[in-house]
Amino acid sequence: MAGPQKDKKDKKDKHTLKYITAMSKQQEKTQNQGKHKLPKIFVLDTNVILHDYRAIRKFQDNDIVIPIAVLEEVDKFKKGNDTLAYNARGFMREMDKLTDRRNFGEDGVPLGKGLGRIRIVPNHPFDPELKELFLDDTQDHRILSTAMWVRDKNKKNGRFVALVTKDINFRMKAKAVGMEVQDYLTDRMADEKIEVAQKEVQVMEGVSPDILQKIAYGQDNSVEWQKISKSEPAPNQLYKFKWDKAEDGNIVCARYDADRKRIVLVRNRTAYGIKPRNAEQKFALDACLNPKIKLVSLTGGAGTGKTLLALASALEVESEYDQIILSRPTVILGNQDIGFLPGNQTAKMSPFLQPLMDNLGVIKSQFKPTSKEYQKIESFVNNEKLLISPLAYIRGRSLGRVFFIIDEAQNLTPHEIKTIITRAGEGTKMVFTGDIFQIDQPYLDQWSNGLTHIGEKLAGEKLFSHVFLRKGERSELSEIAAKLL
Repeated sequence: MAGPQKDKKDKKDKHTLKYITAMSKQQEKTQNQGKHKLPKIFVLDTNVILHDYRAIRKFQDNDIVIPIAVLEEVDKFKKGNDTLAYNARGFMREMDKLTDRRNFGEDGVPLGKGLGRIRIVPNHPFDPELKELFLDDTQDHRILSTAMWVRDKNKKNGRFVALVTKDINFRMKAKAVGMEVQDYLTDRMADEKIEVAQKEVQVMEGVSPDILQKIAYGQDNSVEWQKISKSEPAPNQLYKFKWDKAEDGNIVCARYDADRKRIVLVRNRTAYGIKPRNAEQKFALDACLNPKIKLVSLTGGAGTGKTLLALASALEVESEYDQIILSRPTVILGNQDIGFLPGNQTAKMSPFLQPLMDNLGVIKSQFKPTSKEYQKIESFVNNEKLLISPLAYIRGRSLGRVFFIIDEAQNLTPHEIKTIITRAGEGTKMVFTGDIFQIDQPYLDQWSNGLTHIGEKLAGEKLFSHVFLRKGERSELSEIAAKLL
């Protein structure tokens, strides 16, 4: 391109850039002027609703705008049994309930006491200055152009307007054209809270040898908490005491028992042939075998033994439960679809549940095929005392006297986690395992997934224990890959 055409294009690009800069400055000015005056306006993207259909009620007294393009996208997800379909249908019912034989109108309808208003707006095109920047007519572009129209319409009254989306690339596009944009942060845990969850084990040095002698070798293997801490520890607080006379690698492992008001020894136990190889695995096995702890969350990288320890514990205490159920979300690695699978439910779910069978195989390998333990596992599988089942069929069930293991729980939303836990009947124990840094769901991350929320929301409850497994024990190769790749 040369001559007049190039000059014309350069002039047009400068004009577009000038427009975007002006809009950005206007947005900043509006934000400053609008503080503490009028309610803010948030334009919601489709993924926010599909992530949490109750999101419309979580913006305090601010107003919500839903573009028509969002409704069109939500409508495509309403069929099915997965969480996206559940949230799509839930959102539609909420909107229908809010209107109750009336139209949204220009001002929308109230969301409820102490909340703002919600309205649906038709799609609006981009301003002429931006049309050539977004040549493809996509739903994302329609939502963005509508959000910018809402912003421009509210310039005079000084109201702050922002687009809310969990799509990072969409946020980049919005920022590129000067549109205020935010992530949906209501269910997102702060970094420091995640770090606290990973450092829940207190490492103690310089404790009196007499106290450690009582914990490790005393008559009841415990001491009063006042001898260790100035304030009462949280229930199931974990401790590692460094002591050169300890039998297990100069470390004494202990846990605070809130019922007894004492810090008690965590013993080196074996569960169905599986022995812990490090302190964190010892804590995990202790929590899974403790009948007083009804909910356990085990997090850690690949090969740290989370699922294996949970399954071995379930087999060890099987006499206390009517059934052992293993399950996991059906999320395909890297979204590489394997297509439709033939056969019944068991055959269709086999590829997703095979990792659980692999762990069962590790436990079976500890025994000879003719041994009583091996035959017992075979009998459990054949009689469905040990059941490997799809997680999709959990809603609506009531699980009594069940040891329930949910693997790969980092791929569940906080709402899905709540749905599962509320299925627990009398005598049921639940163990959630997963790696919060290895998430396959596109709109979840280490801050907003359900497994992270368990550790944050239930910390300090007597019925709950969380253990972060640090060291990989699957193999030397697995450990190197987890650390360096």
